[in-house]
Amino acid sequence: MYALGSLIITILKILAPIVWIYFWIVTISAFLSWVNPDPYNPIVRFLRQVTEPVYRLVRRWLPRAMLRSRVDFSPMIVGLILLLIQMWAIPILIVYIASWMGPPPR
Repeated sequence: MYALGSLIITILKILAPIVWIYFWIVTISAFLSWVNPDPYNPIVRFLRQVTEPVYRLVRRWLPRAMLRSRVDFSPMIVGLILLLIQMWAIPILIVYIASWMGPPPR
């Protein structure tokens, strides 16, 4: 049981920086949408390929009134969700699993 808990905690600790990096990708993508960059730039294409599938998922759940405005709220919602995962969900899961595991075997 201790090995399984250690494995899950290790996966969560690896997931935390990945979530943080994706948060910054979403942030940079949102800022780039304000300046209308060259769509053939490889960096811009990479950012769009990485973020658009998640944005589409969020846009599907947004009310129609929010989709009609000129402001795209999906990067803000994705960023907020990523921050909640990074700052709240992962630490709580780590503490919960660590308390569930108990002391290490001797």
